[in-house]
Amino acid sequence: MKPRPPAGASSASAVTARLRPHLARITSFLIVFAVGYSVGLLSSSTRPSLRPSQTTIVRPHAAHLTDASTTVPAPNATAAGVAAAATTASYPRSPPHDLFRFREECGEPVPSDAVVPTLLEKLFDGESPYAGFPTPQTAALLHPAKARPRGWGSTGAVFAELIEAVRPEVIVELGAFLGASALHMAAVSRNLSLSPAILCIDDFRGWPAFRERFRRDVPPPRHGDALLLPQFMANVAAAGADAAARVLPLPFSTASALSALCGWGVYADLIEVDAGHDFHSAWADINLAWAVLRPGGVMFGHDYFTSADDRGVRRAVTLFAKVKGLTIRPHGQHWVLSPKPRGHGNAR
Repeated sequence: MKPRPPAGASSASAVTARLRPHLARITSFLIVFAVGYSVGLLSSSTRPSLRPSQTTIVRPHAAHLTDASTTVPAPNATAAGVAAAATTASYPRSPPHDLFRFREECGEPVPSDAVVPTLLEKLFDGESPYAGFPTPQTAALLHPAKARPRGWGSTGAVFAELIEAVRPEVIVELGAFLGASALHMAAVSRNLSLSPAILCIDDFRGWPAFRERFRRDVPPPRHGDALLLPQFMANVAAAGADAAARVLPLPFSTASALSALCGWGVYADLIEVDAGHDFHSAWADINLAWAVLRPGGVMFGHDYFTSADDRGVRRAVTLFAKVKGLTIRPHGQHWVLSPKPRGHGNAR
């Protein structure tokens, strides 16, 4: 007698018999599923980058200071950029305060009649840079000196108007080049029986390719030296001893020179800003110069109407006036700010 199969064995055999015709398809399905799952798992470790056009970065701004758009395209948008955009979007609608934080309190004021001696002592070992200038070797490198060198708007009516109104004892000029506006201000002051110190801040290096435009006005470079400082000094010396006694070059960057004047307590009654024409340079110059402007003094500058318009000097002046609550008076190609309010800074 054959042993009986265990209970359920017959039913299992029946199920197996029914599945046997479908085993090939089931096996194929499992293989495809396993391969697809593996490929998906591997590809998930690489994050796809988003196209730049799909992402924008929210730029914080102050609606009362600028009309700039709140969004700009992200040049290299990534998943991290998306998160950064979300974070930036939560910023308050005002610029970071550090962008507006410039030194406003300077040193105890130096008397106006002591400004030139103080600067000669601190910068030139107590001796005038015009003493013994030029040496024969230097003179041989320069163009013939001109008492009225070439400049831009350097004899505009704004100079005489402001000098007569302010009657300054100290004038600071940012951007001197060959000395045209400085010598004009010296002549205007002399005609008004004034004798202000005129401090000309310029690194006297020019700018890239400036010789292509001013080849007739500037000497050829020598060993990498632009020779603008000695040419400036030669032009001042040609204007006479009075000009050489009052027009003092400060051959440094505007930022470093203005910071030094602030620390030493050298203040000006009238400041002309005509150095860098891009927004950031003009913005820094205006803010740094404001610290050394005496209360009641006036700041003005050139290039208010240029092809750059709100991307350059004009934008910097407009923004500064809004921040400080000042008014702007266009004067030809020049701009004039309302006088500095009393009670600001250490100068009196």
